[in-house]
Amino acid sequence: MIPLSILDLAPIVEGSDAAESLRNALDLARHAEAWGYLRYWLAEHHNMDGVACSATAVLVGHVAGGTKTIRVGSGGVMLPNHSPLVVAEQFGTLATLYPGRIDLGLGRAPGTDQMTARALRQHLATQGEDAFPQDVMELQAYLAAPLPGQAVRAIPGMGTEVPIWILGSSLYGAQLAAYLGLPYAFASHFAPDMLLQALDVYRSTYRPSERWPQPHAMVGVNVVCADTDAEAARLFTSIQQRFLGMQRGVRGALQRPIDPAELEAMWTPREKVGVQRMLAASACGGPDAVREQLNAILDSTRADELIVAGAVHDHHARLRSYELLASIAPGLSARRGRTMPA
Repeated sequence: MIPLSILDLAPIVEGSDAAESLRNALDLARHAEAWGYLRYWLAEHHNMDGVACSATAVLVGHVAGGTKTIRVGSGGVMLPNHSPLVVAEQFGTLATLYPGRIDLGLGRAPGTDQMTARALRQHLATQGEDAFPQDVMELQAYLAAPLPGQAVRAIPGMGTEVPIWILGSSLYGAQLAAYLGLPYAFASHFAPDMLLQALDVYRSTYRPSERWPQPHAMVGVNVVCADTDAEAARLFTSIQQRFLGMQRGVRGALQRPIDPAELEAMWTPREKVGVQRMLAASACGGPDAVREQLNAILDSTRADELIVAGAVHDHHARLRSYELLASIAPGLSARRGRTMPA
């Protein structure tokens, strides 16, 4: 079986606010749990009008506390913004409250602009992104059983062994995950250019660890599934408008869907190519079309797991998209014959 998981940025949609976004996140997580999704991850971003996931650990606790069995975690915590000890304490506390259900995905980027990064850290005198490998190993040590005479400990945290994932969109994260013997999640839902090369590097250089004797690769995809291809194409225009805004350096709330023909009049040929390139790892359509597109992605990537982002403006349509995806997942899983990780 190919496990399906959900990546949520807690989108703030046009005409709504952050409070509704956070309520919707928990509602989606509860439905996802009932539909059989394996994980529900939240991604750290800062100073962005269209997302409400800045306090990632708080949101992980909010979702874990409102669900019962689904794994909840970060996809990810941007480690340069935090001290490893603070992250160990936060996720160690979460793992103590919700044992066996917490994941810790770690990213190297700041998840924001440089001015906001400075405000997060107060100063940039530390090595920041350059210290990422050392910070990851320090964090691992805090979550492991304490060593005799260890002066600094994460309480709660030590001994919880919270599973750590490395996130990335380039070869850097793939190399680090392989070296440390950790699972790897590639952010192909917005930066797919180096996906296949990164997966090849990760698998070919992987050093087995006690917890992960074999490499485990998760691939991020955008999915919008609806009862008809035409309705899915209309809903998908919200994501396309967001990525068009990224091309133009404009951020904001997730916009309402429009007729796909209207979108053609909005972007230049160059912008269209740019959006299509960024959204290359996507599946959009009715259930049959989405199944075919996802199987093509699985065939090319040999992913062990898919994590699905689905930014849909209407919450009920978003729920329907994930419900339809779950309904076709057994067909995807049976065709590939994988086993689900514990």
